[in-house]
Amino acid sequence: MAKAAREGMIRIPGGTFRMGAENFYPEEAPCRQVRVGGFLIDPTPVTNAQFAAFVAATGYTTFAERAPDPASYPGVDPSLIVAGSAVFQPSDVPVPLNDPSRWWAFVPGADWQHPTGPDSGLTGADDHPVVHVAPVDAEAYARWLGKALPSEAEWEYAARGGLEARDYAWGDELEPGGAVMANYWRGTFPVVRPPDTACRTTPVGSYPPNGYGLFDMIGNVWEWTRDWYGVSGGRTHKSCCTIDNPRGTTLRESYDPGSGQRIGRRVIKGGSHLCAPDYCRRYSPAARHPQAIDSPTSHIGFRCIVRDR
Repeated sequence: MAKAAREGMIRIPGGTFRMGAENFYPEEAPCRQVRVGGFLIDPTPVTNAQFAAFVAATGYTTFAERAPDPASYPGVDPSLIVAGSAVFQPSDVPVPLNDPSRWWAFVPGADWQHPTGPDSGLTGADDHPVVHVAPVDAEAYARWLGKALPSEAEWEYAARGGLEARDYAWGDELEPGGAVMANYWRGTFPVVRPPDTACRTTPVGSYPPNGYGLFDMIGNVWEWTRDWYGVSGGRTHKSCCTIDNPRGTTLRESYDPGSGQRIGRRVIKGGSHLCAPDYCRRYSPAARHPQAIDSPTSHIGFRCIVRDR
């Protein structure tokens, strides 16, 4: 299984690179010199067809398909704690961009097989990225194949495709020569303007690969990493030294201080089809965002790596 699972993966040689950015969002700073070892990486996010093969072979049930334990959510009405996931809900009219509840809704019965709700399915979407997966699901899939999730540094190194300190995975222009290079939101977010393919995921490989031959490192779906989220990946100042594959912060330090809950947050990378020029311009290698490990959504997926021994 392990040897077959590595077929088609792309080898990324170890090396050093300038991680982070200082001209977009503050959590991406400071820039620092980072070293990572070599690894193999999936050329695309894991697809629905690939995840379905895992489920068929193992009988695995994802986080979103299980009703949470009410004890983990004290004070919440137990009748509201049901299996489901967060689904993007486009708007017909412009809305204030400071209230995500205007375009996100928890939908009972939404999961990887039912991406927009219990009445939806995967017909025609075998080659789309699997979504509504939590880190526990991604790691279960990875273990099945003898793989792992990348660190934030490994992910960003791969996403840059050999380019140094560029704004995007393809250079410094978002749309060079008018070419659309990734699945991100085009138009006024979150208003759908038919026909608008950016409202949901697109088949993996629909846009040009980066310099390493990797597809969809930017846009389409955010991707889980193995690292707990912390400010600047656990560093709040510049360093004159090269840092070996930094690992972010600890589980405890990743808690959202404003939520009142002790739920860990992982780093997700790459932006998604919901990133837009007028909202969440996180369609770049340095982009990083905290996501609670109990909160799968319709715009987060993952890909796997195998590290050199």
